[in-house]
Amino acid sequence: MGIVRKAHGLGVFMDVAWLAAFCQVARLGSFTAAGRVLGYTQSTISRQISELEKAYDVTLFDRLARGVRLTEQGHRLLGHAEAVLDRLNTAERDLDSARGLDTGRLRVGAFDTANVALVPRALATFRAAYPQVALSLVEGVTQHQLTHLRDGEVDVAVVSAYRHQELDGDTFDLRFLCDDPLLVALPRTHRFARRRTLRLAELASETWVEGFPAGAEALVHGARHAGFQPPIEFTPREWIAKQGFVAAGLGITLVPALASSSLRPDLVLVALHADDAPMRTIYATTVRRQQPSAAVSAFLAHLADGTVHTGTVRVQSGAP
Repeated sequence: MGIVRKAHGLGVFMDVAWLAAFCQVARLGSFTAAGRVLGYTQSTISRQISELEKAYDVTLFDRLARGVRLTEQGHRLLGHAEAVLDRLNTAERDLDSARGLDTGRLRVGAFDTANVALVPRALATFRAAYPQVALSLVEGVTQHQLTHLRDGEVDVAVVSAYRHQELDGDTFDLRFLCDDPLLVALPRTHRFARRRTLRLAELASETWVEGFPAGAEALVHGARHAGFQPPIEFTPREWIAKQGFVAAGLGITLVPALASSSLRPDLVLVALHADDAPMRTIYATTVRRQQPSAAVSAFLAHLADGTVHTGTVRVQSGAP
């Protein structure tokens, strides 16, 4: 370890070990005693002090018959040397703390349905493991989360993309978490409410509730393959609001499986046939070529565990 001091316009290298030796000699009044404490020979300590004196062009100790004593210049340097060593020790402790997750922060970004169960569960288990790390959450759609991530406003983001969409894999590291199928939400009184699965074509005469652009795009894309154009009559953006419209009998909607644990009790979810179901993929995302912090690395593991334990999808059982 070393620092550089500019003297007379020249760069002079000064090893921090010289400062440590200087401070120890100043405390003990002896090169030999300082060497015993630091694990060096007396001649090594003497050489380190000589190099320090040469770097500053001063005499730091009066060499006496028995031991040494600080000169006036030595007294003036001592406080500065102790301050430098103290700051370096503090820096080392801070770095060790960051490696050990004894402190620090973790800023997580996520879209709304990921915040129903997946992200809260991961944050809860992370906090239980590392209670001294400060946590915060920024909610927003995927494109906003990627902007936050690129601008350094969040450390890790949970994002999603439908099969016909692409995310920027050159800028971001995309770690697969799970696939998230969209399910049909129906009132319990609906004629299909007891079905186990449905084909999209069976829903061609239904009115739809969908105000989120990506969800509407996925619905239209799937319906087109099933041979019809879905009439979207009401366009609330929030998935909870969509459930309210469905419960009132104003249409049906698609609900992500990630959000199924918070379904209203007066609704049921029915799975779509595998050939018809709109599917999105969920990723934990960081900036490519940017070393993740210890907190981010630990949280990624908790997120991966959360995909296994995030609630059971409440799909209506009944006739096929």
